[in-house]
Amino acid sequence: MAKTTKLTIQFVPYSEIDGLSTAERVKRLLKIVLGDRIVVLQGKLKPDEEARLIEDTMALIGHIKGFKGVELAVLNPTQRGSIMTDMKRGIARALIGDRESLTVIGPASIVREIKKDPSKMELLLKSKK
Repeated sequence: MAKTTKLTIQFVPYSEIDGLSTAERVKRLLKIVLGDRIVVLQGKLKPDEEARLIEDTMALIGHIKGFKGVELAVLNPTQRGSIMTDMKRGIARALIGDRESLTVIGPASIVREIKKDPSKMELLLKSKK
């Protein structure tokens, strides 16, 4: 009988991290990833939050057994609308943040590579031997 392996993907709505500071957001996301789960986050992190996530991840490598870092990718919607639609979308992003995007963060021990193009994202996983 073949051994089955379990993969857990956890969806995190933007509202769950909306009121948190940068440090708290990064801590919450890293806690999920350290549990060997892949995070699908509604929206995307701000550039400084993404940088902090990478810095904190690098600091953890070598200190947590089996932790090899993270793979991260953002899928942005590419559809363009009329000038008025684009203006409305820009105002909404300024007020509430970018919630149209999807961010995928996974432990490097599970995720081999994340390939993306404008319309899709492929998550390539490492095989367990």
